[in-house]
Amino acid sequence: MTERPTVRFSPSRRHVVLGLAGLVLSGCASLPRQQARAIPAAAPPPPPRPLMYDAMPDEAFPVPAVDVSKVDPRFWRSEVANTTNEPPGTLVVDTDAKYLYFTQADGSAVRYGIGVGREGFSWSGRAKVQYKRKWPRWTPPDEMVARQPELEPYSIANGGMDPGLTNPLSARALYIFQDGRDTLYRLHGTHQEWSIGRAVSSGCIRLLNQDVADLYERVPNGTPIVVLPSSAPAAAA
Repeated sequence: MTERPTVRFSPSRRHVVLGLAGLVLSGCASLPRQQARAIPAAAPPPPPRPLMYDAMPDEAFPVPAVDVSKVDPRFWRSEVANTTNEPPGTLVVDTDAKYLYFTQADGSAVRYGIGVGREGFSWSGRAKVQYKRKWPRWTPPDEMVARQPELEPYSIANGGMDPGLTNPLSARALYIFQDGRDTLYRLHGTHQEWSIGRAVSSGCIRLLNQDVADLYERVPNGTPIVVLPSSAPAAAA
């Protein structure tokens, strides 16, 4: 049997060049895909801070500037039309909208964003501001201490908590009485910006420290306050 010769092909220079070109082109073809990778969008810059939310360095306990990136701008202090149907000089708490209004003689109202009471601790009705205090002590009522035994060191019997930024009443407190009796609820400051616009407290109405300081100067003792009832179902509050 005659053995067939093995035929070997040697690539020509043209084949080699074309092959190398193909490799190069193949490598380049991946570049657009790499360049087309999505680049994460930069976080939007925080909104500029209004002067009213600058630091308050001259306080007994210096108050830092508000981190307005943690507060929805709709809860920033503003002047709006008085749509509350309450006469000038009245405080109105809209529990559902998380707003506090102080009505003015010119038909306007100063509106503040607030944090309100959680389900089971919310309240409503008509009362008045009996008195107000700067940098108050905080004395949780005995009922609260019974629910939260860790508050025993700050009980009424133990003299309460010293004033300060982290005191739950913070920079200012307005004490609410109804029919001559202390309701145990307060309008007060907070350093927790994130809580404005939410239902978080044990019934009290909290404002940014800069806002409660502004309110403190506007509101005299005896100012009437109306707290509107929530229209939300109790289970969804």
